[in-house]
Amino acid sequence: MSSNSRPRRRLLLVLVCIATLPVLVIAGVARVYAGAAVTTVGKTEFRNELAIPPLAPSQVGADGTRTFELDMRAGQREFLPGRATDTWGFNGDYLGPTLRARRGEKVAVTVRNTLPEASTVHWHGMHLPAAMDGGPHQMVAPGTAWTPQWMVDQPAATLWYHPHPHGATETHVRRGLAGMFLLDDDVSTTLSLPSTYGVDDLPVIVQDLKFDGAALDSTHRMFRDVGFLGDRTMVNGTLAPYRNVGDELVRLRLLNASTARIYTFEFSDGRPFALVATDGGLLEQPRTQDRLRLSPGERAEIVVRMRPGERTVLRGGELDAGLGFWTQRFAGGDDTFDILELRAAGTLRPSPELPAVLASPATPDGGDSVRERHFDLNLAGINGTPMAMDRIDFAVTRGTTETWVVRNDDGMPHNFHIHDVQFRVLAMDDSQPPAALTGPKDTVFLPPNSTVRLAMRFDGPADPDAPYMYHCHLLWHEDLGMMGQFVVVNPGQAAGTPQGHHGH
Repeated sequence: MSSNSRPRRRLLLVLVCIATLPVLVIAGVARVYAGAAVTTVGKTEFRNELAIPPLAPSQVGADGTRTFELDMRAGQREFLPGRATDTWGFNGDYLGPTLRARRGEKVAVTVRNTLPEASTVHWHGMHLPAAMDGGPHQMVAPGTAWTPQWMVDQPAATLWYHPHPHGATETHVRRGLAGMFLLDDDVSTTLSLPSTYGVDDLPVIVQDLKFDGAALDSTHRMFRDVGFLGDRTMVNGTLAPYRNVGDELVRLRLLNASTARIYTFEFSDGRPFALVATDGGLLEQPRTQDRLRLSPGERAEIVVRMRPGERTVLRGGELDAGLGFWTQRFAGGDDTFDILELRAAGTLRPSPELPAVLASPATPDGGDSVRERHFDLNLAGINGTPMAMDRIDFAVTRGTTETWVVRNDDGMPHNFHIHDVQFRVLAMDDSQPPAALTGPKDTVFLPPNSTVRLAMRFDGPADPDAPYMYHCHLLWHEDLGMMGQFVVVNPGQAAGTPQGHHGH
């Protein structure tokens, strides 16, 4: 071989490598894209009876205070036969009991932390003093206890509780720390709605998960910038669940307790259902739907009609939110799941027809709004500013109504949760909100390049040093700093400075 041919061959090899590299990269990305979508539709063998979280016992003291006890514990749960999975839970190994109270009651919850690290318990959707809110300022250290107390002063609703430690919320929720908190009032208990807990009124806590052997896998897969997305779902900690029902009408209290996944709930046979409540309580009237989108933290109560002897499957369908080709795939929009099978008895107990009117509006219409605030959502932070524990972003005046304009100017989906208040969605992209957003809300989904107008009233109590949070409830985004703080103050009062961990 001549000395001149060797350099030419090396040059040819280099050129071939340069030409081949883009092809290999494209092929690799194509494989990742093709393998990113998951589905369990038609593949799920519903073999496990749905667990119903027990109602938490409570004691009523001489002063009328209803007291609950919650212990945060480490444990193990055998989700898969013969495999013990390390978990966290309240009063057990995974999830927690359902707390239940009535409007007008004073409640106290003793929270004990037996975990190896500090955590919190946030009462998501609850109107209560900021120092009792369970946000990142109310950390409960290992081996200690915290007993928040407040008066229940809001309409009947399906709320929930979960940890809120700054920078670690996704991890703590994914390990199993979550539960429902149901509120009743005089209106809800007189309506002819399915209301026997665990019989025709079912809690449906939906989570996605993935296993690494026996362990819960918390890996964020490639291009998954929304956070963790699992490859299967469970309800109330039950994989592949079914529920036998014996009534013509069944009420499902849906809670999206996943940390990043957005679900489009629908039934396998396309049957319609009645939407009767959203995050903060009852709608003015039932709304007929055949699908319902819930992002992390959102709740809805639906009533579905069953016929004797039939079966139907609650599914998570494809997401229709204008996410775009790439984002749709890697934000889980193409994923589909069989979530829960309902099995009707051969003979069903008759159920009364749903009432035509449910409840009066409980949120302001914005007509008396004293201020408009703007919030731009971006992974870098809200209004371009990441969360700082020692910074209060603004103060609102007790007893006033404000309008908040929230825009997602990012290329990925977000949502927006406000502590302490329930709001009314006035508009979605300058249009009337869809039926599913007409009830009281504390969390709202925003697809990319969308805007919502929200009206809310701040009834206090005032505390210039104890902040409430507003944040994206895709929990990895929250942990990265998509969160801010506000305080409620009396007229003429200025915001103070957060005083460390209130109550400790």
